[in-house]
Order: sequence, then structure tokens, then C-alpha cells
Amino acid sequence: MPESSQRPPAPLDAAPLAFERRHIGPSPAQIESMLTSLGLASLDDLVERCVPRSIRVAAPLALPEPLSESDQLALLGEIAGQNVVLRSYIGMGYYDTLTPAVVQRNILENPGWYTQYTPYQAEIAQGRLEALMNFQTLISDVTGLPFANASLLDEGTAAAEAVTMCHHISRQRKSRFFVDADVHPQTLAVLRTRAEPVGIEIVVGAAGELAFDDPELFGVLVSYPGSSGSVRDYRELTARAHAADVRVVVATDLLACCLLTPPGEFGADIAIGSSQRFGVPLGYGGPHAAFLSTTDAHKRLLPGRIVGLSVDSHGRPAYRLALQTREQHIRRDRATSNICTAQVLLAITASMYAVYHGPLGIRAIAERVHRLTATLARALEQRGLSRAGGEAYFDTLTLPLAPAQRAEILERARRAGLNLRQDQPDRLGVSLDETTTLVNVRELLDVFLGGSFDAEALAALHAREADPYPAPFARQSRYLTHPVFNTHHSEHELLRYMKRLENRDLSLTTSMIPLGSCTMKLNATAEMLPLTWAQLGKLHPFAPAEQAQGYARLFADLEAWLAEITGMDAVSLQPNAGAQGEYAGLLAIRGYHRSVGDERRQVCLIPTSAHGTNPATAVMAGMRVVAVACDSRGNVDIADLKAKASEHRAELGALMLTYPSTHGVFEERVREVCDIVHENGGLVYLDGANMNAQVGLCRPGDYGADVCHLNLHKTFCIPHGGGGPGMGPIAVKKRLAPFLPGHPHFDRTRAALGPVSAAPYGSASILHISWAYIRMMGASGLRRATQVAILNANYMAKRLAPHYPVLFTGERGGVAHEFIIDLRPLKKKSGIEVDDIAKRLMDYGFHSPTMSFPVAGTLMIEPTESESKVELDRFCDSMIAIREEIRAIEEGRLDREDNPLRHAPHTAAEVSSDEWRHAYPRRLAAYPTAWQLEHKYWPPVGRIDNARGDRQLICCLRVDAYDNSVECT
Repeated sequence: MPESSQRPPAPLDAAPLAFERRHIGPSPAQIESMLTSLGLASLDDLVERCVPRSIRVAAPLALPEPLSESDQLALLGEIAGQNVVLRSYIGMGYYDTLTPAVVQRNILENPGWYTQYTPYQAEIAQGRLEALMNFQTLISDVTGLPFANASLLDEGTAAAEAVTMCHHISRQRKSRFFVDADVHPQTLAVLRTRAEPVGIEIVVGAAGELAFDDPELFGVLVSYPGSSGSVRDYRELTARAHAADVRVVVATDLLACCLLTPPGEFGADIAIGSSQRFGVPLGYGGPHAAFLSTTDAHKRLLPGRIVGLSVDSHGRPAYRLALQTREQHIRRDRATSNICTAQVLLAITASMYAVYHGPLGIRAIAERVHRLTATLARALEQRGLSRAGGEAYFDTLTLPLAPAQRAEILERARRAGLNLRQDQPDRLGVSLDETTTLVNVRELLDVFLGGSFDAEALAALHAREADPYPAPFARQSRYLTHPVFNTHHSEHELLRYMKRLENRDLSLTTSMIPLGSCTMKLNATAEMLPLTWAQLGKLHPFAPAEQAQGYARLFADLEAWLAEITGMDAVSLQPNAGAQGEYAGLLAIRGYHRSVGDERRQVCLIPTSAHGTNPATAVMAGMRVVAVACDSRGNVDIADLKAKASEHRAELGALMLTYPSTHGVFEERVREVCDIVHENGGLVYLDGANMNAQVGLCRPGDYGADVCHLNLHKTFCIPHGGGGPGMGPIAVKKRLAPFLPGHPHFDRTRAALGPVSAAPYGSASILHISWAYIRMMGASGLRRATQVAILNANYMAKRLAPHYPVLFTGERGGVAHEFIIDLRPLKKKSGIEVDDIAKRLMDYGFHSPTMSFPVAGTLMIEPTESESKVELDRFCDSMIAIREEIRAIEEGRLDREDNPLRHAPHTAAEVSSDEWRHAYPRRLAAYPTAWQLEHKYWPPVGRIDNARGDRQLICCLRVDAYDNSVECT
């Protein structure tokens, strides 16, 4: 035996096990090399150059010591094990469901799907866009309305968006909106939160008694089925509403609509709801994809994103996001919504659930759920327990009960391990779902009746149940008729379909996505693994608190850590998107001013460089936007800020500030900016989109911010999911803590501020991702991650500066975690614009950086700390090679019109065709760099005609609308 093999094993070195080494892309040697290229000796020297000394923290963050990946997973397993997963029959818009295993493994758990970015670069997002088109078709077909969007945040906020739509349809001349009392209580609570700041009065009552004689009434919301389970005929109501020029919104259930006449067929103007029960886990409230569909007349008022169909440069069908000029980032304070993040990953999951089951399978599930509910109702009636409400119902029964009887039933339910709906003192509710069996129905009967119900009698009763619904409730129309919902039913076919779509997208599994202000960093497997754990995924959001002690521990840890990281005193985890966090933050400021008698403070100062959601959010919060100029270096213009703050001193409510600025620099005078606002009676809201440049180095609460929202889907590693889910918690100073969002389920007495999301903790089931990231990195790892993010940006800026001007730098010549390169000078000499460079990058295998924000004709580049020097150099080499192509145009070596930039991206079909019509060679088009010979990402379509897609809006698949051969790939 060789001598070396006889030596005792060396002690296990802990360093290679440290998660920090996995998360941070550059190796120590690469970090040293990049620092040397910048003329720096250490990361501390880099911080000295880039981050103002006046705002830097003096001591390390007080966070737990970092854990290894395996230890973190073990600890999280223990915490999750404190949750008690019982069978819940609570309903209220949340249902247990069976996620098809093939969809769970290949969509929800697949980084090829969850690490994609929002599909603004449509040519490299065709798979995701097709899946979202399937979702829109699902919603349109099932609700009976021709236009649907590509998802919203949750059912409560979807209802609020519908109210805003109705308000705009009425041209804002009216001020009152009626809500039927039989809507879900969390939906009503969100509506009240959203309506009050913009002067809309919510009136609650019985829709059947509505007289339509109120001249201020502009809309009505009803539930179908109602929250109590009752299904009512709303044909007469919609006719009367339309005669009075009132719009009708229907909150509905997708599974129920597979049996019931859909809202569009009885005259609804808008339908809203949640697609959660189509294969998306409960997750203690989220994330789930809500939906909104409407008529042709109102399609251009649809909030959020709409996937449309256009053609590419070769005349082939291609998907894209349509009507983007409606969106908040373009319309700013004139926007109809601040919706920025959708729920793309969950919408795709729901769409694949529909593809998996097809129309016959989904109808069979609906019939089975209703039949079991009917069996339960009949058995209860035989024993003297009758349900409340009208004749028809779908999956929910509400039983009026005497107090003593109600208490006895709840005690039996507790002993049996069953959760019933108990939010009303004189009744109990029970909602069935696709996981319910006849055995479960018998268990429910035993609980309600206090004795064992005969199994044979129950089976006989179940066998006698007739067809679900008579007229006018029975659905007669077909749905999901398109081939995509009628083809992929074997697992091989579905697996291959999903894989084909995945391969038509570019994600972080392909290459870096250097989008400025988006922070497309590593979403580590050790953070993502628990996503589908039953202990986290199968809890109902309104289950008794004692059953969610694991979640309570998770929330408490995360709130404390985020407060420490931001320098704040209290945190709310409820906002389920960044824009929701903005909104909750401004409402907290508004609530504070009102509590001290300063109701006039409704002016919101916003720098012209602010994120597009900021002005839209301020308007939604009932504030008046006043713009503040920026100087030539991209900083807030201090003189203009002083003048505006002084001018509006008596009315100044807030300043919305992004830090570091959207121009990619740390403003030296940020403390002075905050002081100016405070001196004039306002409070400072800090947009935390750029928090990845601050963690461990500086804290917003220390330099003057009063409230700060955090994009957990950026800085704290929740993946972007192709455009959602997101999470946008807010951290606030002590005086604002009483004005954090409440929720009627857990906090019925609180009146300061209602909920901004339907579930008490927003998208609770993804919060463990950020928990795991912080727990594995620790204070030192988080600080180093921030330093390396700044290093990577400065290294790239240094490499690209000789080829593209870097537009803004700090006072000592450095940039923050992102930087802007100026492409405007290229247009005059070469005719090349920012779009051409973005499309050409696709040929090199990269997603474009952020285009034309905050300055038109520029690219904003953010590499994050997770990209190695090798990947940074690949991207820089690509950008330099593109600059050489542009120089060839300038010098006449490439034609001004017929060149690889103007015709990018190049598809495999084009490059391999028999005919090549361009003057430049095929190899330059397809393989401009040597590394692509080893691995080539092929854009699936050529450049898309955006204008054509907007002129003829097609956002749902119809068998009779196109050639079927081009609809499903």
C-alpha cells in the first residue's frame, strides 16, 4: 500500500463548506485580480472609493453566525416541523390541491423556469410567453370574457384593480362602489384599504336589494359563488346595473365556472379571482396567481401584463408583452396601476395544470368536488342541519348553529384534526376540494353529528346524487378547446412540451442576466429546496395560529434580521411585491401624519430619476407628486429639493428616494437630503430596490430614512420566476410601527391600517428563501457579498469605459453596484440604437441589460456578486466585440442597413437556410465568439414586430382565429 494512503485523514476544513464561497462568484484570486486592475489593494479600499464615509456602519451587523447548507436545511426542517398540517376545510378562496408531480419537478422546482427575468426581451422568452398565453386562454375560456391578463398578485388586490378599472371607465366622475356582503372578508378589507386614499367610498350590503338609484355609484362587486357558498343568479342584476351605467365585477372560482354559467355569459364586465386551486400549493397564503378578465371594450384598461401575438422578422408567429405603453414605468403618475411584479411562475403552474388535465379532466374534478359537497349537504339535512343561503352551491356549506352546538362541533373537529371556517360567531363553514374523499366526508359527518355515520348509507347517498345544476346555472358552453389543452396528457408528451418551452427561454442557467436595478443573483438550491415541503406548502393561511408556530418562528427571525440590516425598528412581511411595499410604506407615512393632525401633508417629492412605480404608488396613496430635478452627475439637485420642500412646507408628506441612485452612484449628501425633508415636516421613504449595494456597509435608518421597502426577490435571493413571485416587506422607524398593515383574520380590532394583501403574510411560503440566505451568509458573508457586487460593477465599468462612456460616477470616480453606459453617440455615426445592441447580445448568448432607464438611449448594467470574473469577462468581451461591429459600420466595412446588429437576433433556421441574403457571413451572425462553438443559445424567433402586435391585440388562443399549426410548438 502506498505510504500516502496510510496517513490519517486531515481535519475537515470548514472553509469549503461555507455557503459564502458558493454564493459569491469570484474566487479570492479573481477578486485580487479585479482589485489590481482598479488600482486597489483591498475590498475595504474599494468601499472607501465608492461609499461615503459619513453613512458607513461602525460595527458588524448583529446577526447569527453563518450555517453550512446542510446545517441550515436541518434547522429549517426543525422549524418547519413546528407547523401542524391538518386537513383544512376553511375555504375562503384557499384550497388544498394536487400539484401534478411532473409539473412540480419541471416547473416549480426547475431553475430553468424560476430564474428567468420578466419577458421584456420577447425574442428570448418565447417559452414563458407561450405558457402565459395558455394561462390567459384558460382564464378567458373559463370566465367567458375575451381578454385576460397574465396574472395579478392575489384575489384581494385583483378586486382592487377591478375597482380602479371601473373608476376609470366612469371617467372618475363618480365616487361610490358597492360590494355585496357575501365576498371574502379579506377581499373586502383590501378594497377598503385601497379605496379610501383615492376618495372612493365602499358601500357594503345585499346585492339583491340594490336599487341603482345612487348617482355616485360606478360599480358593483359580487361573488359567484359567494364566500358563504351560495350561488345566485345575477342576470337581472347585471342588466339593471348596465341600464344605470354601472359596471359589474364578479369574483369567481375557476373550478366552479367549469360547471356553472360563466360570468361573461350573464353580462359581467370584469371577472377576478385566484388560480391557486389549479395545482398551486396553499403555502400559508401565497404566492398564488390571481386573474382579471374583461370585455373587448375595456381591454386597454387591463392592469398588469398582457401577452399578445405578433410576427417576427421572418413572418413567423411570435409572442410578446403587448400594450406596454399602459404600464406604470412609462405612464408614471398618470398610470392606472402601480403593478410591476406579477405571479408568472404560479400562473405557468396553473396553466400547466390545465394542460395536464385538459377540459374533461378539470370538469371531472369539479363534478367530483361538487358531488361530494352535495352528499355532505344531504346527509346533514337528514340529521337536521341545513345550510344557509340559496338553492345552489358548489363546494362550500355554511351552517347556522346555536352557540353550544357550535362549540361542541369545534371541539370534535379539534380532536379529529380538522379545521373548519369559524370567523362568524353564529355559524361554521366547510369547503371541500380536489383532495377530499368520501372517507373525509364521513369524518366531517362524524364531527358535525357527534356520532359515527354509517359508511354504506353514505355510499348509497353519494351514488344517488344527480347532475350538478339545472338552468340557469348549468354551463352549456365549451372551454379549453384549443389543441394545447387537448394534446399533452401522457407524461412523456407533457414533459417534452414543457422542456421545449423551457429551451425557448434564456435564464440564469444559460448566462448572466446583467439587468440594472434588478439584481439577478444566485437563487441557491439550498434556499429553494424547502419550497415544496408539505410543512410549509400545505398550511391554510387562516388556520389557527397554534398550528403555524414554525412560520411564526420564521417570521420573527426574518423581521428581526431585516430590521437590523436596515437600521429600523419594526417590519411588516405582508406586501407581496415591491410596488406593494412602496404602497404600504406611503400609507404608513400618511397614517402617521393623520394621527398627529397633519392631514394636509399630501405632497410627495420624487426625483426625476425615480423608479417608475414610485409616482404611480404615490398617486394610489392619495398623494400629489412634485418632481425634483437631478444634477449633471445624477444626484438629487439639492437646490431644487430645498426650493420644493420650502414651497410645499405646510403640505409636505414624503420624499421617495432611491439609494444608491438609479444612476448607479452613492450620493454623498444623502443625509442632507433626508434632513431637508425632515426640517420641512416630511418623512423619507427609501426605495430599497438597490439595497444590494448597502447590506453590511450602511443602513437606511441610520442616515435618515423613516421607512424602507426591501425587494426580497432582488437583494435577498427569492428568484424572479420569470416576472414573479416577488416580496416587498417594509421596515419602519418606531413612530411608524403602529401604521404597518393589519389583517382582519389576526387583527380584527386594529383600525390604523388595513391589509394591502389578501393573506396576512403575503407570499409566506417563499420567505424561507430569504431566511436561508441570511442564515447561511451571516453578517460577514452579507457584507462581503455587497463588496463584491460593487467590485464586479466597477471592474466591468473599467473594462467597458474605453468603448462606451460610463455616464455617471461618484465623486471619487467609482460606481455603486450598477452603472450606465451611454449609447446615444453611436446613432449619429452608425444608425445603431439601443434596441439593436440589445438584440445583438442575444446572438452572443446574453440577456440585455436594462434599456433606456433612467436615461433614454443607455444600458444600465448590474452584474451582482454571484457572477465570476470569467462570466464578467465573457459579457464584456461580447460588448467590446459589438462595439467593433459598430465601428465597422462607421468605417464602411459593414453596410449601414445590412449588418448583424440591425438584423439581430439570428435564428438557427435563418442561418441554416439554403438562401442567405445578407452581405455579412453566416458565422459572424451566429458564432461571433469562439466560446459559442462549445455551447450556443439560439434565439427561437427573429426580431418581433411590436407595433403590429399592438394594432391587432390577440391575447388568447382561439381554434378559429389562427392556423392551428403555428399555435403550439
